[in-house]
Amino acid sequence: MDSTDKKQNLDLSLTHEIPEILPVLPLRDTVIFPYMIFPVLVGREQSIKAANYALDNSKYIFLSAQKKGNIEDPQEKDIFQDGTIAKIIQILKLPNGLLKILVDGIIQGRIIKFTKNASFFEAKVEVVFPTNENPKELNALVRQMSSLFKEYVKINKSIPAEAVSAYDNIEELDRKLFYVAANITQSIEIKQQILQTFSLREQLYKIIEILNSEVDILKIEKEIEAKVQENITKTQRKFIIHEQIRILQEELGNEDDTSPEFIKISEKIKQAKLPKDVLQRVNEEFDKLKKIPPSSPESTVIRNYLDWLLDVPWHKKTEDNLDIKNVRVILDEDHYGLDKPKERIVEHIAVLNLVKKMRGQILCFAGPPGVGKTSLGKSIARALGRKFVRISLGGIRDEAEIRGHRRTYIGSLPGKIIQSMKRAGTINPVILLDEIDKMSMDFRGDPSSAMLEVLDPEQNHTFNDHYLDVDYDLSQVMFITTANIRYNIPLPLQDRMELIELPGYLEHEKIEIAKRHIVPKQLKAHGLEKYAVDFKDEALAKIITQYTREAGVRNLEREIASVFRKTAREIILKHGSNGKKSKQNIKFVISENVIEDFLSVPKFRTSKVLKEAYIGSITGLAWTSVGGEILHVDATIMTGPEKLTITGQIGNVMKESAQAALSYLRSNYKELCLPQNFHKGKEIHIHLPEGAIPKDGPSAGITLAMAMYSAFANKKPKEHVAMTGEITLRGNILAIGGLNEKLLAAKRNGVKTVLIPKENEKDLFEIKNEVKEGLKIVPISTIKDAVPYVFGKINKTTARRKN
Repeated sequence: MDSTDKKQNLDLSLTHEIPEILPVLPLRDTVIFPYMIFPVLVGREQSIKAANYALDNSKYIFLSAQKKGNIEDPQEKDIFQDGTIAKIIQILKLPNGLLKILVDGIIQGRIIKFTKNASFFEAKVEVVFPTNENPKELNALVRQMSSLFKEYVKINKSIPAEAVSAYDNIEELDRKLFYVAANITQSIEIKQQILQTFSLREQLYKIIEILNSEVDILKIEKEIEAKVQENITKTQRKFIIHEQIRILQEELGNEDDTSPEFIKISEKIKQAKLPKDVLQRVNEEFDKLKKIPPSSPESTVIRNYLDWLLDVPWHKKTEDNLDIKNVRVILDEDHYGLDKPKERIVEHIAVLNLVKKMRGQILCFAGPPGVGKTSLGKSIARALGRKFVRISLGGIRDEAEIRGHRRTYIGSLPGKIIQSMKRAGTINPVILLDEIDKMSMDFRGDPSSAMLEVLDPEQNHTFNDHYLDVDYDLSQVMFITTANIRYNIPLPLQDRMELIELPGYLEHEKIEIAKRHIVPKQLKAHGLEKYAVDFKDEALAKIITQYTREAGVRNLEREIASVFRKTAREIILKHGSNGKKSKQNIKFVISENVIEDFLSVPKFRTSKVLKEAYIGSITGLAWTSVGGEILHVDATIMTGPEKLTITGQIGNVMKESAQAALSYLRSNYKELCLPQNFHKGKEIHIHLPEGAIPKDGPSAGITLAMAMYSAFANKKPKEHVAMTGEITLRGNILAIGGLNEKLLAAKRNGVKTVLIPKENEKDLFEIKNEVKEGLKIVPISTIKDAVPYVFGKINKTTARRKN
């Protein structure tokens, strides 16, 4: 009996041993042939179940390759019908949860149909036997295959020479065939064709065809390598890769232009509608890319550069919504108040209606945190129908963040401006440059200087990013910047922007904002919109006055959210644990009385102004980055050396203001009805409470002067009076900034009379009547003018008697 008869008898015996229904294990990027002992890593849940099932039963499993290896969850249609019936030799569970299965390929098989097993793939499998062939022809084919395989191993460096010795030790024809098939470097589809052929003769022909093709390709590669080696000297070794590509291109002609990647780039270039100079640059870089091998690092750099040039918008733009009434409606929907910035946007739309095109506008919204600067930028974009992109500039200290890095650096990228244009996808978006006053500088450059070109309408139509290295037009972009402190913005940058002040909100404005925006938003966020929750205005007013102290509404929103959390807790405790609405109509009234139960003890007093006047204690007005505040100044005199001490974490400017105030009092003692030597043997101590908070600035000069005057003259000031103003040695009072915020602070804290510099009287016309209402605002020119309003009329007779 020859080896073929023995094989047939063995196959027939296996038919009875192999079950008709087998678990199926889909393989990714692998084809396993009969007679192969191969380790398989299994990680998918259904594959693990299939392997465990096979191990627990017959140990037989059907191995078939996936048609596409990248499919994570394959279906029946994604698995080849033809594969190998294998036997599991060993299963090893790895620490990462994977299974390592050692399988022994037994015989070819074919899936007849899948079963309805939901846990893993299972199918009815037919065992495939080779058909009877002409032995002489088969021997001839095997000889041809052996010759080609030995030549293939000799040329191919990736296959060890021991493979030929192992091959020679094999006697069975089909085993030789599958050994060769397993050792050929080819795609899944090509290898699968061998398993899809059921004739030994046809399989041999297929293997010979594949070997012939592979041997020819390897010979050509060897010839090319030989030609390259002839042209290379020791000093030219770094050009090996380039020479190989050059010779390959000579052999292949112009086939590189038909690469799918290059075709895709060509299509993108046609569709981009690039400017002439940019198109020239793109074509130059594209020609370089064609000549550089994909494995070269330079290829990735050029490809990334081309992607950025083609992805940035060059012509696409959105149509502006020029309906003024609609724009005003949208702005009013999103924000309450803020009339000045809204009016400015309406003016911009009106001009666009007339000229259709104008240079990009640069607006700067300056104001304390929480007043709606960032959200107003979003509303403007929505009203205009433009794309909106926000760039956070806080903490940026590298000029390259704005202009980008040059391509010579590894991992270089364009700056934030070009990145934002790519995200927007249009040439006329609204770009919000948030916290422009928070930029800093170090040894890497000054980003605020780089912003000068971006925010200058005369220059930004030719903005040059270091990475792109071509001019880009930003003239149609509407830039909006935000800042808390305008004085922190460099003057050249301020000069390029139209500054719009956003002052803090009044109490009635905060109540309206809470009712229109915050309460509905928080009701939805806490799942309370289905309940009848009535938030009383008095409760909102109490939160605003006693639990928050801010110009904006951020803390107000946090406190309202806290109230709603407590309300949600009450609902769950009183009306069931599932949070569903009960049959009766549940109504919750949040009144002024329950606020203290929900939010505990008030954090702030309703008024910081002293209810009773004291000698030497004067109330001033200060400006901070979060709005206006009142400032208490306490002065006292003691017997001791003639010196002035000022405490409370005071800056140098305020110390100098105190010294100037004392010098004025000494030089004008007669007009102020003070004793001639009132300061002799007296030590003066001035303290500003809340010592942990730094204080500085010249606007407290009048307050310091009045505090010292009160102490020396032994006079009580009037109640509910506050003041602000810078002083000179001649007693003049100079203009100050932040008047609106200071008046808001005065109104918020129960002040009745406010003394302001005469030079600031003109600023009162721009301040809302709601702010001025209830305040007696007195413009004063000199320190002498302030004395009657603070202390009443000076009694000169009493002063002479003291002298």
